[in-house]
Amino acid sequence: MATTTSPFLITTVGPKTNVTLSNEMVFNDDTLVSVIAYCCLFVVAAAGNLTVFITLFRNRGFRSRVNTFIMHLAIADLIVAFIMLPLETIWHVTVSWDAGDFMCRVMMFWRAFGFYLSSFILMTISLDRYYSIVHPLSIFDTPRRARIMLAIAWLMSIAASLPQSVIFHVEHHPLYPWFTQCVTFNFFPSPLHELAYSLFNVIAVYVLPLVVITTVYILILFKVFRNAHRVKGDETPNLRSFQRSIHGSSAIIDKAKIRTLKMTLVIVGAFVVCWTPYFVMAAYWWFDKEAAKKINPKVQRGLFLFAVSNACIDPVVYGMFTTTFRREAKKWTDMFKSKLTGIGVSSRNTPQRPNEVFI
Repeated sequence: MATTTSPFLITTVGPKTNVTLSNEMVFNDDTLVSVIAYCCLFVVAAAGNLTVFITLFRNRGFRSRVNTFIMHLAIADLIVAFIMLPLETIWHVTVSWDAGDFMCRVMMFWRAFGFYLSSFILMTISLDRYYSIVHPLSIFDTPRRARIMLAIAWLMSIAASLPQSVIFHVEHHPLYPWFTQCVTFNFFPSPLHELAYSLFNVIAVYVLPLVVITTVYILILFKVFRNAHRVKGDETPNLRSFQRSIHGSSAIIDKAKIRTLKMTLVIVGAFVVCWTPYFVMAAYWWFDKEAAKKINPKVQRGLFLFAVSNACIDPVVYGMFTTTFRREAKKWTDMFKSKLTGIGVSSRNTPQRPNEVFI
């Protein structure tokens, strides 16, 4: 939870009257802005990912591997929406941690779990696309391989999140014992140990997925480019032939796989765009803390909010590539409007088109 470093002091009112606290220890205009932002993110992330989850669940008869992966990604985003975002909202309102040591440890586990699961699911999606396009002859192993990769993603997420419940604990303010906070303070024997754990978090949730995803998609695009050249025979590989392959002109890689590849590329791109600024700022803080302290705390909070907004983008990307999702979203919107206006909206379930079933 980001805090301000302003030396400005104000006086609280209520049971702790005449106690002077720093600006970061009380609810102020900056935290109010953060609360509003978190509430907006919650509404968008919850509505979007619930629609994705319901859409895939209602059409489970057409479920494919990619749809299964997207459903698990929606679950990860729902954990962020219904656990992490309300937690941050309430924490900003109360400022101090008032839920006790046990809930501090439990909630810090879940606070990290959603992010880890989202990152690892993105890795599994990328690996699945790699096997589907680069090694299509291994298709008979795909259902079992998909289940194994998803199980590994969940287990890795649990293992990476468990240290949070050990490291985080409740500490009392040295000057104001009644002010408690859920922090890592006094756990690590030295700043070097704390830096090592912070680097582990960055590598697990960002660097490792980024390296795997980048490598996999480079191999996929190389395969697409090579297939385009093979189809054209003596044509010299160039940008135009590469673009044609991406748009599905390749006779070897069908349009369904290309369309799915585009969707997963956009989802991964959104992950990179949203999280990179935050981790760059985090690295700056760890390696040059004195210089990083000079940066406005509003920038730090803004970058974290931008990173969390990734949970809102995934449903939008899925909706761009899936008409079933748009029909489901329209249905829910019409139902909501009918509740407000009192006018019933008739709807019927329409079958999913064959080309909407991802491979």
